[in-house]
Amino acid sequence: MAKKVVVAFSGGLDTSYTVMYLAKEKGYEVHAVCANTGGFSDEQLAQNEENAYKLGAKHYVTLDVTQEYYDKSLKYMIFGNVLRNNCYPVSVSSERIFQALAIARYAREIGADAIAHGSTGAGNDQIRFDMTFLVMAPGTEIITLTRDGNLSRKEEVDYLNANGFFADFTKLKYSYNVGIWGTSICGGELLDSNQGLPESAYLKHPVKEGTELLKLGFEAGELVSVNGVEYSDRIAAIKAVEEIGAQYGIGRDCHVGDTIIGIKGRVGFEAAAPMLIIGAHRFLEKYTLSKWQQYWKDQVANWYGMFLHESQYLEPVMPDIEAMLASSQRHVNGIVTLELRPLGFQTVGCDTPDDLVKNKLGEYGEGAKGWSSEDAKGFIKVSSTALRAYYLAHPEEER
Repeated sequence: MAKKVVVAFSGGLDTSYTVMYLAKEKGYEVHAVCANTGGFSDEQLAQNEENAYKLGAKHYVTLDVTQEYYDKSLKYMIFGNVLRNNCYPVSVSSERIFQALAIARYAREIGADAIAHGSTGAGNDQIRFDMTFLVMAPGTEIITLTRDGNLSRKEEVDYLNANGFFADFTKLKYSYNVGIWGTSICGGELLDSNQGLPESAYLKHPVKEGTELLKLGFEAGELVSVNGVEYSDRIAAIKAVEEIGAQYGIGRDCHVGDTIIGIKGRVGFEAAAPMLIIGAHRFLEKYTLSKWQQYWKDQVANWYGMFLHESQYLEPVMPDIEAMLASSQRHVNGIVTLELRPLGFQTVGCDTPDDLVKNKLGEYGEGAKGWSSEDAKGFIKVSSTALRAYYLAHPEEER
């Protein structure tokens, strides 16, 4: 009986080669599995299915894990305002984890002997896939033809063509990973630290001029409305924000960070929805959270984003961090107004029932109601005690 192998199938060159080689040369019963976290259109998925069977797959399936991705991670990234190095919204790296989880579950369900993916040996994805498979599908063989054979694109294309499969695998100047939480762009000018990406490198371009107001509504930290339209489907709400923001080319930047394997990497991205949603959410939290809620939430959120990036989603501390992030959102309610413009935006204001700026004790810079002038002078004097004591003992250190 032929061995069963599940191939994490994106439809790209590496996974196409993997499907054909394992079916034709190794005689495996190939199950091509596309785990969709929101980055594939219906047309792309239909083409993937058609190509998988042409390549020799016995079975093809699309696993839609977009909602799971939101429920189990994406909403916590919003709660935490997660931006790696205060820049990158952890787009592709977080999606890979949930693609790997879905594929591992499927492999277990069908009793697969092996799981294959198309990662090379030079990037982060090999670690995200391998680690997840090792934990979630223990004992299952992991096959990586491109990595193990150090295959070139030409070798893979030549093999496919020689065996009757022809597709447009022309090596572009840039490589793209498109998902619900942003598009990453690699290659081209990014390989030169002194250059940035030209306009032509982006998939979405500004088509609007001037300014426009965008109103985003939140309940317990989750996005629930866009310009007054209520959304029970959080994924639909994110897509609505993306559609609006992309028309201004909002959310572009280049990120330089440390890879899991130790080298530094540079990636461009365009992510209108993440940057607008996180920008609005952070602004709302300034009104509704205490100083120390914001401080400690920022600390654990930074770790949450780091663990996602470095393939540590299954670390037992992650649910603990998620519980803290969720608890912090109980008063994060209201509508935030943003002003959009080509390639940028700014916060305007917010309307929230949990506004801590509006209180009965005092109005900043205007007047105090919760304390007297004598109270203020006493507070300041006591607060200065440690500093006064130090400089009395060390006058030579006065600054």
